[in-house]
Amino acid sequence: MWVWPFSRKGGSGFSSSSTAEEVTHGIDGTYLTAIVTGASSGIGAETARVLALRGVHVIMGVIDMIGANNVKEAILKQIPTAKVDIMELDLSSMESVRNFAAKFNSSGLPLNILM
Repeated sequence: MWVWPFSRKGGSGFSSSSTAEEVTHGIDGTYLTAIVTGASSGIGAETARVLALRGVHVIMGVIDMIGANNVKEAILKQIPTAKVDIMELDLSSMESVRNFAAKFNSSGLPLNILM
């Protein structure tokens, strides 16, 4: 019987088919802050959701503010106590990156995770 080589669990106990929820199970991120870029859709949105599920204060750095608002609403519907903020960020523009960094720095929040 042939077995797909990437489905085997590694030393961590996880494989390529492990979900973010499985990998973060039992983690308390209550005192952490994360910036997640591209969080208005796809893997960025899922990353923001799972981090919020684990108690992390999530800052969504996005170009698409409407999409980000939809993601934030969905997260808050699932996790009413989630700490999720949206900040505009266009990584292709140094001016946008500087503005984002200045605004984030003025918030006084720590930066524990950058994704």
